[in-house]
Formats: sequence, C-alpha cells, structure tokens
Amino acid sequence: MWVVTNYERLVWTARHPEYFSSEVALRDTAPPSPSIPEEDMELFGAVRQWLAARFTQNDGAAHKEKRKVVHGFFTPKAMETWRPLVRQTVSDLLDDLQGAGRMDVMHDFATPLTYSIIAGLMDIPESDRAFVKELSSQMCGFDGNDPNRIRNFAAGVQAVTDYLAPIVAERVRDPADDLLSVICKGEIMGAYTRDEVLANALLLLVAGHETTNDLISNGVLAFAQNADQFDLLRSDPDTHVVNAVEEVLRYDSPLKSIQRIATQDVDMGDGQRVWKNDRVRWVISSANRDPEVFEKPDDLDIGRNPNPHVSFGSGVHHCLGATLARLEGQEAFAELARRYEGFQLECDAAELEYLPSVGQRTLLNLPVDTR
Repeated sequence: MWVVTNYERLVWTARHPEYFSSEVALRDTAPPSPSIPEEDMELFGAVRQWLAARFTQNDGAAHKEKRKVVHGFFTPKAMETWRPLVRQTVSDLLDDLQGAGRMDVMHDFATPLTYSIIAGLMDIPESDRAFVKELSSQMCGFDGNDPNRIRNFAAGVQAVTDYLAPIVAERVRDPADDLLSVICKGEIMGAYTRDEVLANALLLLVAGHETTNDLISNGVLAFAQNADQFDLLRSDPDTHVVNAVEEVLRYDSPLKSIQRIATQDVDMGDGQRVWKNDRVRWVISSANRDPEVFEKPDDLDIGRNPNPHVSFGSGVHHCLGATLARLEGQEAFAELARRYEGFQLECDAAELEYLPSVGQRTLLNLPVDTR
C-alpha cells in the first residue's frame, strides 16, 4: 500500500479521482490485510458487494448522480434549521449530568447526542433507537486487525438491513420529509436500486454519528490536555467556538485515513511510480500537521486562522455531512464551555483505549472529572 502523508500531495491525490478511484470495493481484488480466515473469504465477497452499493464508492457521473439525491438535505441552509434541535438535545443531556461531577464523554454525552440527531433526521422511531444502535455497533472495526472483523461487520449489516427493509418499503410507497424518505426517493427517481437505498441508508445512519462522536470526544480530550485553550473558549464561547471546532478537527481528526485505488500507472515524482490497482491511503492526521502548511502544527490553537485542514477530505468526495458535524460540534463545545471550568482525566492519557482501526480515531471511553 502507498501511504500519502504530506498535505500538498494528499490534496492533489484527492482532487484527481481519475487516477485514484473511490470504487475500492469493486476494483481492489487483493486479499484483505490484515488477513482473515479462509472460510470468511466468501462472506468478504458479499461485504464488498454491499460496500460497492454506497454512493461514496462511485466515481465520475455515477457518483454525481447518486450523491445529488441526498445533497440538498445537507446544505448549510438546510442544516441550520436543525440547530435548535441540536442545541436542545445538548442542553437536555448536560442537564441530566448536572451535579454528577463526572462523565464518560463518549458514552454519556457524545454518542447519545449524535446518534439521537441522525436517528431523528431519519425518523427512526424512538422506541427502536437503542436496539438499532446496538445492532450498528457490530459494524465497528471493519478496517481493524480482528480476524473475525468481516463476520462481525456482516452480521451488523444484515441485522440493520433487516430492520430497515420494511420501513424503506413503506417510505418508497409513501415518502415523508425525513432523510430516510429522501434516500428512498432515489429509488423513485431511478438513481438507486433497492439494495442501494438500504446500503446508503445504513451508511448515513452509521457515518452520521460515529465520526461526530469522535470529534466531540477527541475535542474534550484535547481541551483536558490544553486547559489554556479551554479557558480561551470559555471567555467567549459564541466568538471562539467556530474556530475551536475547526482546530479540534485539525488537531485530532475523527478520520485518520481514507483508501483509494489507482486506476492507471501514475508518476508521483521523486522517482516514485504508483502502478495500476495499487492501494493508496491518504493519512489525514499527518497532512493536518504538515509544518509546511500549519505553524506549530502540534499545538492546539483555537485562534488558528486560516485553518485549511483536510479532515473532511478534499475535492468531489468532500464529506457530505461536514455541515452537520460542524453544527453539532459547535453546539456541544459552546455549551460545555458555558457549564464547566475544565476537565480532568480520570486516568492517565496513555491508558485510554482506541478502536483498533486504520481509518477511525475513536476513543472507546473518555472518563473525566468535571468538578
């Protein structure tokens, strides 16, 4: 695998999809790495077919057509109408934690917040949300090192798909105004097959909260380790929170890396040549700390401006949910700054555990003292 680590080359790679394809599930025929049991290879083939049904796994005109189905739902203007709901959800969650003197940021705040919002946008019945979240959790670690990861991922996909299938059938017949209905309209328009509706519904349900969980948890960890920056945010949350979210995204990105596959031989300069069908992975975490672009890149600085981080990618595959993630991060950090003087880790930072994943930067838990 080729690994792209500096900022300039990452942006160039991201903006040349004709050389570096997003159709990884279709084009990458090499065995999984790390390896999986031989008996899971057939299942891995089925998983690849499911992955290939997501609009993010398309290039060119097909990608444009399929992304356009849901693009309008996620425009900044459309997302802004959801800010009051996000603000109220943040407030309610922190009200419930008031006086406890501690919280596990990931489990008590970040996950309930972000999952509640995306499940609400998709109009998943409240009575079903905990159940669906539990099923979705089986899909974590797909790009990790657990030899059983394909089996676990496939079981999660099948379980959530089985749940969504009758709801999707109903909303294809009688669409409403929610996000799931918007996806279903893709089938009505002829842009999606039923399998693609289900795959994209599941994609947005999971991706719609997991990375924003990480934004919030990684941000609280960063502020716990950089109290002066949290003090600055507290001095005027309304003024500083937009830049603070951007800096947290740069400093400890929710996505560490993204994979592409070469469509042809590409001369990268410096005597390096990527060959057709080679795996190519952008390392966002590294590009976001490139000293050629960011002054004092290892420092958390919520006053950093400009801040051209690539945490949402670059080019035509720029993250569809970027506006929603920013909105949730802004409301979460602003309210945390209004309510708390700071955060003290309940364990040594070296003891914190992360999801074993080459792509996601996900804390398994983040216990902090808030007194």
